[in-house]
Amino acid sequence: MHPPRHIDRHVHLEGGLDPNWVRTQAHEQHKALPASLEGLWRGDDRSFEDFIEAFLFIASLIQNREAIREAVRSITARTLASGGQGFDLWCSPHWLVVQEKQLPLSEFWKGLEEGLQEAQTQGLATAVVIDAVNHFGIDHGHEVVDLISKDLPAYVVGFSTGGLERVPFRDWAPVFDRARKLGLRIAAHAGENGDPNNVREAIIEGGVSRIVHGVLSDDQTLQLLQAESIPVDICISSNRILVPSLTQHPLPHMLRSGVRCALGTDDPGIIPCSLDTEEKLARRLGLTEDELQKLRVHGEVDAWCLQGRAH
Repeated sequence: MHPPRHIDRHVHLEGGLDPNWVRTQAHEQHKALPASLEGLWRGDDRSFEDFIEAFLFIASLIQNREAIREAVRSITARTLASGGQGFDLWCSPHWLVVQEKQLPLSEFWKGLEEGLQEAQTQGLATAVVIDAVNHFGIDHGHEVVDLISKDLPAYVVGFSTGGLERVPFRDWAPVFDRARKLGLRIAAHAGENGDPNNVREAIIEGGVSRIVHGVLSDDQTLQLLQAESIPVDICISSNRILVPSLTQHPLPHMLRSGVRCALGTDDPGIIPCSLDTEEKLARRLGLTEDELQKLRVHGEVDAWCLQGRAH
């Protein structure tokens, strides 16, 4: 039996750009770096709202297909440097193409295609998950599906929601159903900045098959995750804005409760990290070598870059 492949289970396109590229582009576009972003780069304690501000600032710099390709290249380089063998890549085209009108959808897709092809030639497995924004509401969700369904590239295998958990996941069910009919797998950022019940609702009423973060899950929620074998993407470094301190991160309890946890870098261009640093942090949390191996096994078995579409 081969050792499990080392997969970055959760990384955002917009949050994966190299800081040097961000600085250069900000200068060329005559935009001042926000204090929130510089603080996150330094490792300062910051709020979730600070993170959103930094994320949107970087997204504002993505004006063409070359920037999309550069984001994928940055993620590819960071993955390879940690001995990674693939990544599941989250992207938000609606924000860039429709809301901010920064580039056409065709250029967005082309930049992704070029970057992913380069990654694949270097031996990486890749897949794209389209991310809608929970707090923008259901109409937004339908608009995202409308946008991508016209000419959906084969490398897009999933649909997800992120942002602030303000709209009940039961209300998102019709949007998820439409995405599912396109053959896409369904995930949700849940239990990240909202009530633990959001995770249960996303699974039971939204029908999602994968949870991102879930760090606020209570024991009842962990039991459901275990019983339903729902994979959970854990991003320890980025979770420092979600949990009281990294020493209190719930990963050990989640894993020992039978939850199918795996590691991702989330936004390594904003909150500096890599697959290597995430494993080191997991070890510092008290995970044994067998438990670290379990994270890698889950990371491979449940990775969408190794599974493709649902049908």
